Amino acid sequence: MSDRLFSEPIIIDHFGQQTQETFPDIMAELAGAVFPLSEIVAGAAGEAFDFSEWYSAWRTKQGIHEDFPQPTHLKVEAADTFEALIPWEQLTDAAVQFTIDGEPLPKGPVRLYVPNGSSECLNVKSVVACRFIHEEASRGDVSYGFKSVFTPQDMQFKR
Repeated sequence: MSDRLFSEPIIIDHFGQQTQETFPDIMAELAGAVFPLSEIVAGAAGEAFDFSEWYSAWRTKQGIHEDFPQPTHLKVEAADTFEALIPWEQLTDAAVQFTIDGEPLPKGPVRLYVPNGSSECLNVKSVVACRFIHEEASRGDVSYGFKSVFTPQDMQFKR
């Protein structure tokens, strides 16, 4: 039995890099600072870290050179098959909630809040994958909703 506080991994899939898994506490540590989510989302409970700070630190840790292009989008996938494709420019003030009162989220592993996104405050609960995409042709495109096309592998994967 593991003594990890967080048992649900998050898939990180970045163009030009191998897909990997990480955990919310590791992400928070890499981001460097944790703050009350209520600082950016009125009335929200829990603790969060700055998405941009995490990404910058993660990118450095991966050895990605500063001249390598930034993503054009972040695609987040939730355990319930909800997906959001978010333009990179909208993620400047994004936060990742990972705990409430120091405990893992009941609908974990993390929740992404995008306070200045295409909707008033886009938030995606139960994020299980972050896919960093670089497609200049679709720069600025945004979409969100439940996945409607499933592969045979999706049908076998229990989330």
